[in-house]
Amino acid sequence: MSTFFDTCKRNFKDVPVVDDKVSTTEFLEASESVVQLFDVLGSTAFVPVQRDMTGNIKKIRDAQLAHPATSGTLQEIADSDPTAAEGLLWLNRGLEFTSLALRKNVDSNEELTASFTSSYNDSLKKHHNMIVRGIFSVAMKACPYRADFYKKLGDDQAAVETKMKEWLAALEKIVGILNVYLAAKKI
Repeated sequence: MSTFFDTCKRNFKDVPVVDDKVSTTEFLEASESVVQLFDVLGSTAFVPVQRDMTGNIKKIRDAQLAHPATSGTLQEIADSDPTAAEGLLWLNRGLEFTSLALRKNVDSNEELTASFTSSYNDSLKKHHNMIVRGIFSVAMKACPYRADFYKKLGDDQAAVETKMKEWLAALEKIVGILNVYLAAKKI
């Protein structure tokens, strides 16, 4: 039986990382799966989150298309294009928030609302103004029940848990690499 993670165009575990350099094309494809994951959450309250992530993916992809010779890795593209660097910063922040929330949820039995709210407070909240905080507050309250969400990810819950843990571990590794890079570059 397949899970949500089997249907993604690219899994984070399949994103090439060599010497802490993250391959651009595969990373963007894997990042699109996170946008689709918010569809599984099933609330229109997440549309602004999806739009933000999609917009940041587009910024990086546009720079990649404009400068293919210097866009093999995310680090190369961010070093050469300020708009792509900004897109990478915000996309990575969104990915970190998502990975924190899902990790908290996988490692506990708490409801998604609790996992997503505490992860938002620990990650994105400090970067948002009052209006955006309000949007996220509504989205966090619109999370489905934990059992319903996991059922939407696949019928075989053991397979869902295994695949999610693999996906999360790979995402967390990449987010960590990008956090170090972004901090070192003061982006």
